[in-house]
Amino acid sequence: MKRLLNEKALLLQIGIKRKVMYRRAKTFGFTHPLVVACSQELDELINRYQEKVS
Repeated sequence: MKRLLNEKALLLQIGIKRKVMYRRAKTFGFTHPLVVACSQELDELINRYQEKVS
């Protein structure tokens, strides 16, 4: 049960981070340092999720 909650929490964080990244990219462009940093954070969250489910 705890594992399922952790996975759902990660999915929620991934969704939020993705929306933030898209908004920043729309405002600043895809190569802006804020967008790149957000993308890297999103990658880390996705990697953590994939480790949990595999």
